[in-house]
Amino acid sequence: MNIIAIYPGTFDPITSGHLDLIARAAKLYDRIIVAVALNKGKTPLFSMEERVAMASEVTTEFGNVEVKGFDSLLVEFAKKQNAHVILRGLRAVSDFEYEFQLAGMNRRLAPDLETVFLTPAEQYEFISSSMIREIAQLKGDVSSFVPDLVHQRLIEKFS
Repeated sequence: MNIIAIYPGTFDPITSGHLDLIARAAKLYDRIIVAVALNKGKTPLFSMEERVAMASEVTTEFGNVEVKGFDSLLVEFAKKQNAHVILRGLRAVSDFEYEFQLAGMNRRLAPDLETVFLTPAEQYEFISSSMIREIAQLKGDVSSFVPDLVHQRLIEKFS
């Protein structure tokens, strides 16, 4: 069976923590789709096109990973991609309650779609895109938290 996993998020920007999860998931599943959400409830720093492009560039080393943008209900996007799994990252206990509720709702909407949680490597547990944006905006050094390409794009955005 060709198992397809969807890893959804806004990825604004994609971080080393995201890449850690992608690398580990790429070993577990036949195909990973990094699903970049439009998310109309947020005002992203980077456009969807920029986020898709950055994620695509930093995941080229993985032969079974592709990046796609979406602006629909996640379970509908997953069905269109013939996905079997929604992959979610849990950094801390505080993430669990929200993610647990999402998983329950997604299960009600699409019973054949499983949610799988992965935790990041220890050095990435505290990284979030929102923290990265805030530090970068204040001219702090985020180079150890994001790929070089993303670091350069953040410098360009805030210069």
